[in-house]
Amino acid sequence: MIRDDALASLPVRGALPALREALDGHGTAVLVAPPGTGKTTLVPLALAGLLGEGPERRVIVAEPRRIAARAAARRMAWLLGEKPGESVGHTVRGERVVGRHTRVEVVTTGVLVQRLQRDQELAGVDVVVLDECHERHLDADTAAAFLWDVRQALRPELRLVAASATTDAQGWARLLGGAPVVEARGTAYPVETVWAPPVRPVRPPHGMRVDPALLTHVASVVRRALAEREGDVLCFLPGVGEIARVAGQLGGLGEVEVLQVHGRAPAAVQDAVLLPGKRRRVVLATSVAESSLTVPGVRVVVDSGLAREPRVDHARGLSALTTVRASQAAGRQRAGRAGREAPGAVYRCWAEAEDARLPRFPSPEIKVADLTAFALQVACWGDPDASGLALLDGPPGGAMAAAREVLAAVGAVDSVGRATERGVRLSRVGVHPRLARALLDSVPFTGADRAAEVVALLSEEAPREYGDDLAGALRRARRGGDAYSSRWRTEVRRLRAAVSGVSDKAAEAETPAGLSEEQRAGLVAALAFPERVARADGGSYLMVSGTRADVGAGSALHGAQWVAVAVADRPVGKGHARVQSGAVVDEDVARLAAGALLDERDEVRWDGGDVVARRVERLGAVELAVRALKDADPGLVRDALLDGLRREGFGLLRWSAEAGALRQRLAFLRLHVGAPWPDVSDDALHARVEEWLEPELGRARRRADLARIDAGQALARLLPWASGEAGRLDELAPERMTVPSGSRIRIDYSRPEQPVLAVKLQEMFGLQESPRVAGVPLLVHLLSPAGRPAAVTADLASFWRDGYRGVRAELRGRYPKHPWPEDPAGAEPTRHTNARLRR
Repeated sequence: MIRDDALASLPVRGALPALREALDGHGTAVLVAPPGTGKTTLVPLALAGLLGEGPERRVIVAEPRRIAARAAARRMAWLLGEKPGESVGHTVRGERVVGRHTRVEVVTTGVLVQRLQRDQELAGVDVVVLDECHERHLDADTAAAFLWDVRQALRPELRLVAASATTDAQGWARLLGGAPVVEARGTAYPVETVWAPPVRPVRPPHGMRVDPALLTHVASVVRRALAEREGDVLCFLPGVGEIARVAGQLGGLGEVEVLQVHGRAPAAVQDAVLLPGKRRRVVLATSVAESSLTVPGVRVVVDSGLAREPRVDHARGLSALTTVRASQAAGRQRAGRAGREAPGAVYRCWAEAEDARLPRFPSPEIKVADLTAFALQVACWGDPDASGLALLDGPPGGAMAAAREVLAAVGAVDSVGRATERGVRLSRVGVHPRLARALLDSVPFTGADRAAEVVALLSEEAPREYGDDLAGALRRARRGGDAYSSRWRTEVRRLRAAVSGVSDKAAEAETPAGLSEEQRAGLVAALAFPERVARADGGSYLMVSGTRADVGAGSALHGAQWVAVAVADRPVGKGHARVQSGAVVDEDVARLAAGALLDERDEVRWDGGDVVARRVERLGAVELAVRALKDADPGLVRDALLDGLRREGFGLLRWSAEAGALRQRLAFLRLHVGAPWPDVSDDALHARVEEWLEPELGRARRRADLARIDAGQALARLLPWASGEAGRLDELAPERMTVPSGSRIRIDYSRPEQPVLAVKLQEMFGLQESPRVAGVPLLVHLLSPAGRPAAVTADLASFWRDGYRGVRAELRGRYPKHPWPEDPAGAEPTRHTNARLRR
């Protein structure tokens, strides 16, 4: 019997005529309805004609989460007075509850994408409702893009509805070809906001870490809300670990029941939360309770202000969830849960001043997540770069390139990115392409049962108490009676069916002999993540990707020579990754799993101040075997020597005083005269190394050979011989200059801006103007009889006139044997003392 009273109380009923009109006229619509209005439950029933109005249609409702899909189907069945699987059913991964007469089927967005890949026309389906599209999950965006393609090319009669409580309605309207926007008014009750920030500052979230002080504060706010308000309390926390910690701090609440709700919670707990409680309740939940689920009896929301979003570290090959500040849109959704049935209150565990600085909407997954699965889906769809898909946000180029590299490595796409036959099969397994590859490729070595067991363990994060040893976690899942092990067994059966037909016989020529339980588990993990196979190296593990990782001191993995890392993250402030799940393997398994990364080559490089030549067998970044190389390729040796010159400079060559002076003279001419005089800076010499350092460099094999190369002789090759200008070197930049005394004094070109002539003062008597080279006045260092600078000038005439008198007064008494005439400009220059002049 249809529950008319319950249906009549749902406010979205008033928007149904406009929604039907939009779908009949345009074929698409965007439905914006506040939480609690019935958009998830009433609208699909009405569109399917199950309420006695309108034609009979088959409707698919896509939800972003399994718990929401099950709950929505159960609620709709209850409204019709039926059991799930009759008029209304649901399908999630590993679970299908539908019947011959099912007209409304609730599925997860992932299931919908898989169904579209198998049946692009969605034969027999009349309407698709994409619920909670504001959450911007990657599968939801993908499904919307595929559906629009189907409607445009194959099924123009297929009706599409994008439904959400808070969303970019105009953006979705544009995406669906200018779809009408239908808004439903809600009857939400007022919700009072109580700002409840911690008394003392707490550390911001980083990675998966949440400051324990914040969780303690959240627990205290829950206790405060219980004391100050009536009704049940719904508390939002970012993840399962935080829920468990807060639950542990809420002991001693008497008659108050504490429930923990998340995607991994037992079905009995999930069901209990959606029914009125017999006593007062505190429901600790992740963002799963933000929109899709209505928890009856809630009058108070306590919001930690945190959420989890996916992130990927392409440089280290690690991807994981990370804790972030929840967006303003999420905050509104959460607060609205307190006002669905009566006036309520939301306690926000942050300061009011911080609220305006929060992001407006959550980050679209397509911008921040690992795109490997998405890239495979669009390749199978026939649009490898997703350029032709209707997406609110396009995929980042770098993330797509990284995803295609992974897909190419496992043979899922060809050289231009199109899906191969193998890629199509991988896409239909219903897990991440890495895990699908591991499932299919490990069967010949481990058997289908073992492969399915390990992949099922990797496809959903195991409880923390299962530990970081994959083989140990597998044994615990087999014997466990908890909710996780129950879901794990269901997934094992599904995956076992997915590999039916794959041979269980070991490939005798390739299979490492006598694989242990641990090694079989490790082989599957290594096939999924070949770049994370790691060998012990200096107290940590070096992955073949080049990333270093540590295992916990008490880990069963500790001390193993080789491990296959299944899950890892990077802790706060640490340079190494941290292994969260892995298995012990040996080198044979490592070679088998990561064989595509196996390489043997000659390596010749500059290392430790000299050329090192060796033949190295590598598994990615991990060296397996090394031996000295006697007859190294001359080209590789030359490259190594050039690298040494770049790193240590041309000082590795033999620089005589004349060679050094030549380089300085050329630098002077380049600066003041320009072409054709060569640039002799390090960068320029490296750029023209073939012109001046051959053939000497070609004959060198080690550092000692470089030290025998005459740099001056080599550098002379760069002089402008062809133009004849080389012959003017001594004219334009002479090594020495004849001064008035007759002495030939060396010019110091070490400062090419203004070379220096250091000469005894008495030898410059009689010279009226400063000497020049290439038109540049020299900076004259006039030296005392002891050879120390008495004056520095670039204008001799000015010095004789204004500066000499002071120098004469200071030095005449100290050096009485030397001439100190009153008129130096007219005096006779000399290298000798007065006594010698008199003789």
